[in-house]
Amino acid sequence: MKDEKTTHFGYQDVPVSEKASRVREVFDSVANKYDLMNDLMSFGIHRLWKRQAIELSGVRQGQRVLDLAAGTGDLSARFSGLVGDDGLVVFSDINASMLFVGRERMEDQGRVGNMHYVQADAQHLPFPDNHFDCVTIGFGLRNVTDKQLALNAIFRILKPSGRLLVLEFSKPTNKALEKVYDLYSFSLLPKIGKLVTDDEESYRYLAESIRMHPDQETLKAMMEHAGFERCDYFNLTGGVVAIHRGYKL
Repeated sequence: MKDEKTTHFGYQDVPVSEKASRVREVFDSVANKYDLMNDLMSFGIHRLWKRQAIELSGVRQGQRVLDLAAGTGDLSARFSGLVGDDGLVVFSDINASMLFVGRERMEDQGRVGNMHYVQADAQHLPFPDNHFDCVTIGFGLRNVTDKQLALNAIFRILKPSGRLLVLEFSKPTNKALEKVYDLYSFSLLPKIGKLVTDDEESYRYLAESIRMHPDQETLKAMMEHAGFERCDYFNLTGGVVAIHRGYKL
């Protein structure tokens, strides 16, 4: 055990082999209240962030889309309408609880004809090379143990001219905003989690995981290292969230 590599789980160092199970425990805990907590945590602004990601994706009728870390399906639902009956949306999450909740939600909305469900690890994607027109990962990359490995895997399964969009919490561009954001994240957010889900620690982890995620320029460089070209990013809400986009050319 002394020689086992470690990675971060929030601000803790844990063995690489343990991180996925610890993340799974967090999302098992919050799955049933995930949508409510997203609205409370972001004051509803997460819906605007996701709408912007969808607009930047360029997804159109007949295309094949993979939505990683799909959660309860906000992006998948919209993509289902955009690709139409001739297209396909693969709704994927590593967490079985989140996948179950998301699938129930999609079926309740009548999205059954062009939606497939796959429990998958973003680091080891079970899809052929050159398969998808677009891959999205919304608020999930920060929980991946080896982010570079995941970016490499996504590049492999994208078709030439395909694109990746990463919607993720990032680094505020304004120092005053950053101070307010830190105060909210570490003082108020865990208390909201305790009140709504009776789970303060999971939301403390979520706040910590955001701080450990690569900043805008670092993530852009990681995408370029994976082979993506024309990489850019769009800061939203003062950099609290960023959308990164890259193409496989």
